[in-house]
Amino acid sequence: MAAVPSFVPRIARAGVLPLCRRPPAWGRAARQRPGPPLAPCRAFSNNKILVELDESSGVAMMKFKSPPVNSLSLDFLTEFCISLEKLENDRACRGVIFTSAIPKIFSSGLDITEMCGKSTEHYVEFWRAVQEMWLRLYGSNMVTVAAVNGSSPAGGCLIALSCDYRIMTENPKFSIGLNEAQLGIVAPFWFKDTFVNVVGHRVAERSLQLGSLHPAPEAQKLGLVDELVPEEKLQEKAAAVTAQWLALPDHARQLTKSMMRKAVLDRLVAHREEDIQNFVSFISKESIQKSLRMYMEMLKKKKS
Repeated sequence: MAAVPSFVPRIARAGVLPLCRRPPAWGRAARQRPGPPLAPCRAFSNNKILVELDESSGVAMMKFKSPPVNSLSLDFLTEFCISLEKLENDRACRGVIFTSAIPKIFSSGLDITEMCGKSTEHYVEFWRAVQEMWLRLYGSNMVTVAAVNGSSPAGGCLIALSCDYRIMTENPKFSIGLNEAQLGIVAPFWFKDTFVNVVGHRVAERSLQLGSLHPAPEAQKLGLVDELVPEEKLQEKAAAVTAQWLALPDHARQLTKSMMRKAVLDRLVAHREEDIQNFVSFISKESIQKSLRMYMEMLKKKKS
C-alpha cells in the first residue's frame, strides 16, 4: 500500500478530511442540488488562495494570492489541495475557474527555495505535494478552466495544462511554457505526458528541450492555450466557457474525461515512489544545487 502523503497532518489540523492517495473516483453520478435554497455565493480563504463559489451557477473561482509571484511552495500546494478537495465534496460545485489575484503573474511555478539547501525528508514531502496537486487537478471530475491573466512558467504552466480549457490574456508580454531546462532541471515524465496531450509530440519535444517560454500569441498558435481575450473580458469569457461545458450531462463528460486521461494518471500512481526518489536523487546533486543557487542569486540581483 502506498504511503499516505506526508502533508496529511497539516490538512487534518485544518479540519478537512485527509487527502486521498488517488484522484476521486471517476464516473460519479451527476450531482443533485440539495432541497433547501442555498445562498447564491459562498467564499472561503486561506493564506495563499481565495475561493468564491457561486451556487446559482455551480462554478467556483479559485484565486491565487501568494505574493510576489504565486510560487508553488509546500504551503501553497497544501492549501491548493485542501481547496480543491472541499470543492470536489461540495454538491453545489460542478466547475472551477483558476486565476490570479496578483497582476501580471498567474504562477511562477515551483518555489526554488523548497528545492535548495533542504533535507532529503523535505524534498520528499515537497515532491509528494507537487504530485498530489497534479493528480487531484488532472483527475478532477469538475470542469476546470484556467483564466491565465499573467505569465505562467514551469509549474504554473502545468496547472494550466491540467485544466480542461485554457484562456489567456492577449498580452504579448505574458508568456507560458515548461522552461525547466533553462534551470538545468528535467521536467518529470508526467509533466511531459500532460504537455504532449495538449500540443502534440513534436511541439512538446522542441519546447521542452529548449525550455521555451511562449508569448501569448505564439502559445495560442501552438495550441498551448485555447483562446486569447482582452484582460477586461477574461473572467467573463471563462465563465461562459465553463457554462458551455456544464451544459452537458455530468456523467457523459466525466467518463469521457476519464477515458482520455486515465492512462496518464495511472502511470504516475504506479510509479509514484520511484518518481519521488528520482526527484530527490536529482535535486540533491551538487551540480543542480549550484545551478539553483546561481539562479536565486540572479533573481536577488534583479530585485535590487
